[in-house]
Amino acid sequence: MKSKFLMSTKFLSVQVFRFAAIAALLCVATTNIASADDRLVIEPAEGTANGKHIVLISGDEEYRSEESCPMFAKILSQHHGFKCTVLFAIDSKTGVINPYDQGNIPGMDTLADADLCVLTTRFRKLPDDQMKPFLDYLKAGKPLVAYRTATHAFKGGNYGGFEWKNFGIKVLGENWHSHHGKHKVEGARGLIVRENADHPILRGVKDIYTPSDVYGVVHLDEDEATVLLRGQVLKLLDPAAPPVTDGRNDPMMPYAWVKPYSVPSGETGQAFTTTAGGAVDFRCEDLRRLIVNACLHLSGEEVPGKADVSFVDPYQPSFFGFLNSDYFQERGLHPEDFRLGHSATTADPPPTYAPEPATAE
Repeated sequence: MKSKFLMSTKFLSVQVFRFAAIAALLCVATTNIASADDRLVIEPAEGTANGKHIVLISGDEEYRSEESCPMFAKILSQHHGFKCTVLFAIDSKTGVINPYDQGNIPGMDTLADADLCVLTTRFRKLPDDQMKPFLDYLKAGKPLVAYRTATHAFKGGNYGGFEWKNFGIKVLGENWHSHHGKHKVEGARGLIVRENADHPILRGVKDIYTPSDVYGVVHLDEDEATVLLRGQVLKLLDPAAPPVTDGRNDPMMPYAWVKPYSVPSGETGQAFTTTAGGAVDFRCEDLRRLIVNACLHLSGEEVPGKADVSFVDPYQPSFFGFLNSDYFQERGLHPEDFRLGHSATTADPPPTYAPEPATAE
C-alpha cells in the first residue's frame, strides 16, 4: 500500500513538473508573440531566400509611409528573396499605428542584423534605447535607402554626440528646405541625368510621375553625390501636364541621388535618397522600380534589366495630407493588418484632412 502511495505521489510530482514546464514554454511563446505584435515580419517566398534582411522604418504624419513600407516589404520579400521587417510609429498608449506619436518606433534593435535599412520617417525624436541601434547601424557603414521626408527624419537631440536635426545634411546630403513646387497643386516628373543613365539603380526606369511636388535641394554637394534624376515641376497634378515656365525648372532640383556617408567614429557607407515618395507616388511602376533597384544594388544583389515590382497584394494608398489627430485611433490599424494576403491601404470612408501647418514638410 505504501509502495503504491509513493508511486502515485511520484507520478503526480512528474505530472506537476511537466505541467509547469509546458506552462513556462507557453508563457515564453506568448511573450514572443506579444513582442512581435508591434512590427511586421515577412519571410521571403519559398525557394527564393537570398539570406539578407531589410528593415523598413516608417513614421510620418503626411505621406502615409505606414502604407508604402509594407507594400515594398512584400515586393522585396516575395519577388526578390529578402526577409523584411517593417517598423511603425506605435501609439504608446493604445498600441495602434499612429505617426503622431513621434517618440516611439518599437523594434529598432532589429537593425543589428540588417543588411539594409529603408528610412522614411519625419521629425522623430526617439528615446535613447531606440536611437542607439540606428546610430550603431550608421557607424557600421551599412547602406541606407531614404525617401521623401527622410531628409528630415529626426528632430532635436544629440544622442551619441550626433546632431540628429542635421541628419539629412550630414548623411543624405540635404535637410528639409522647401517645397519647390506648389504643394498639392503641381506634380513632378523625374528626368534621368544623361551622364548617369547607365547606373544600375536606373535599370528599367523610364518614366516617373509623382503627384507630390518637387522639394527644394540646395545643400547637396554634387561633386560628392551621383545625381540620377532631376525633378521637373509640372503645372498640374496630372502626368500629362506640361512643365512650368517660370524659371523653377532652370536648373531642375536633384530628385534622386546616391552618395557616400560617414558619422563620427564610423565606417563609410552608401546612401540612396529620393525626395519623391508619398504613398500615392508609388502607383508609378518606375518609381517603385527605382526603390527596389536601390535596395538590390546597395545590398550587393544583382539588379536585373527590369526588376519585378508588381504588387503582391492590392495597393490603393491614401492621398497625402495632414489628418485629424483622431483619425489613426479610429482606424485602429496594427502591423498585422498589413500581413501577406491582406491590404490596409484603402481608407473607407475617405479621411478628413486637417488644415496644413504653417510650414508643411
